[in-house]
Order: sequence, then structure tokens, then C-alpha cells
Amino acid sequence: MKKCVLIVSVLLLVGCSSTQLVESWKNPEIESYESYKVLVIGLTSDEEAREKFEEKLKKELILRGYEAEMSMDIFNSKKMSIADLDSLESQLIEDGFDTILLTKVIGVEEKISYRESYKDYNNTYRKFKEEYLMHQDIVYNPNYYNEYQVYNAETSMYCICPTKDRELIWKGYINITDPESQSIKKTINDYVRLAIVVLEEEQIVRPILIENEIDD
Repeated sequence: MKKCVLIVSVLLLVGCSSTQLVESWKNPEIESYESYKVLVIGLTSDEEAREKFEEKLKKELILRGYEAEMSMDIFNSKKMSIADLDSLESQLIEDGFDTILLTKVIGVEEKISYRESYKDYNNTYRKFKEEYLMHQDIVYNPNYYNEYQVYNAETSMYCICPTKDRELIWKGYINITDPESQSIKKTINDYVRLAIVVLEEEQIVRPILIENEIDD
């Protein structure tokens, strides 16, 4: 029943969205998860997108009563070794962090969509010339089809609680359709809202605590 509610919630959310939930996994040993201070990490070489993404997710978490910080305010984007990451994790725990939300792009798919014509036309063509006439624009009309990209992104939640095992709490796979055709702001808003609603339904993130949302 819970999965059905989650699916319905996601479908309602993504009606006019550029994002789509592909798969969501939750640690089966955890019914619900309570965190207090969260580090948000957007792993990308695009500094503008990283800043906007981390800022948006941070605001959404603050609205739900969490302390949250952007990785850009904690460390720079230099390449780190295992020793560097051990040191960072220890410092985060010392500073009161108990959770990390890490988002990254894991793949890009090239897609082609063909223009829909004559929707009510009988697709069972009885003569060669009928089918050829209907579809010859494939060759002669460059607007017959549209090429676009789908970005495969992944968001993971990790517990770094000092009194518990460092473990994966949740992982979600979300597709972003044709992000270059819209603003960075809309793409990020769509992604963050979808991720948040899934986390809420999974009882990993608390629902919003105040009515007045921070402006996007």
C-alpha cells in the first residue's frame, strides 16, 4: 500500500516536470530515519549548477527543521584521496553532521523523438505510396524529429552518525529530460522537489514544518 501511495505522489508531482523517478531503494533494515544536520553535495564540474542545486536542497531541508550546509561552504572541489576523505568525515562528525546527501550524474542518453502526424490515420497502410507519402519527411524535413539528451542522475543518503555504522540509507535514480532546453533553475527545482517527495514518503525526511516556503 505504501508503495502505491509513493507512486501516485510521484506521478502527481511530475506531470509537468522535466524529471522522472526511475528507481528508489531504501535500506530494508530501516523503517524510518531521523537526522539533524545534513551536508548537501552536488558532484559536478559546473560550479553554477552545483551552487544552485546545493542552495535549493539546503533551503528545502531547513524548511523541514534540519540544519543543513552546502559542500561549497565546507570544502573546495579539489580531487581528494582516501586520507583526505577520512579527515573530512571526521571533521564533519566533530561539527555535528550525521547525514550526507550526495547527488551526481551517472550517465547521458541520446534520444530522438519523431513528430506525430495524422494521429487518427489508419497505420495499416494498404499501398506503398501511402506509407511513403506519410513518412518521407524523415529524409527531407529536418524538423521531422527532435534530438535531445536524458541525464541519468543519482542521489544517495549516507549516515555518518558516530554511534552507528556508516551506511547507505537511501538511493534514488532520477532522469532529467533535455535540461539544456530549460533554465538551470527549473531543472534544479524539478529535481529537488521530486527527490524530497520520495524521501518524505519513505519516512527518511520530515514533511515541511512551516507554511511560508522560501522563494525559489
